[in-house]
Amino acid sequence: MCGIVGYIGKEEALPILMGGLKALEYRGYDSAGVAVFSKNEINEKKTVGQVEVLEKAVGDGADFKGNLGIAHTRWATHGAPSEANAHPHSDCPRRVFLVHNGIIENYKELKSYLSDRGHIFKSATDTESVAHLIESFLKEGKDFKMALFDTLKMIKGAYALAIIDANNPEILYAAKLSSPLVVGVGNGENFLASDPSAIIGKTRDFIYLKDGELAEITGDKINITNLEKQPTPIEIVRLEWNLEQAQKGDFPHFMLKEIFEGPEVVRSPLCEEELSLKKIM
Repeated sequence: MCGIVGYIGKEEALPILMGGLKALEYRGYDSAGVAVFSKNEINEKKTVGQVEVLEKAVGDGADFKGNLGIAHTRWATHGAPSEANAHPHSDCPRRVFLVHNGIIENYKELKSYLSDRGHIFKSATDTESVAHLIESFLKEGKDFKMALFDTLKMIKGAYALAIIDANNPEILYAAKLSSPLVVGVGNGENFLASDPSAIIGKTRDFIYLKDGELAEITGDKINITNLEKQPTPIEIVRLEWNLEQAQKGDFPHFMLKEIFEGPEVVRSPLCEEELSLKKIM
């Protein structure tokens, strides 16, 4: 199960992204990667193994000083575990970087189409075809948002996508179809994750993206449209559970924690119902 984290705002992105990846380690993964807009370009680092390996690889983070970034933990499906197959993936000129959960069912056709037009692929993943497809539409002279719309209409399958563009460093893009993705709403900063547990320590206010929605996220604003380019209403949900509840605590793994929490989960609504009945009586 892959994990996604994204950030845009006023703080350094790298520590937030790495913290989010650590919170998602329970999902299982074989590699990890991060990309941050820093020093007028997007810098990336990808490693095989645990998040702590990625942490060591980025070192003091000198090449990752910036306020916009995305990160990912990957469970290999298309392509074996390797640095080349780890996310983020980029287009040829390294303008577009993205991370992806899900499956691009028509990636072989897309890869063949794009390879015939000169695109050079560096991985064996289905995901990389999305980055090159965006690039192909940009080459036609379309602006980034239109290129993204056209790309989403061409790909088949399921996706949760977090995307950054070196030419638009004030925007974090997100798109969803049949794979979970949430926007965390902050103050002068906003977050993106495949699971609220990745960022519950930063905010409790979330927007659950719906299928077929595209989000443009800045530090101060969130704009959501559907694939017909129509704006969609934004509903912010406040989660009352805290960071401690999202972590495994003293349990060796999350499955054991869920087993022991089972009785309490059942007991809680029963107690609330009992209190309601007493008030009526």
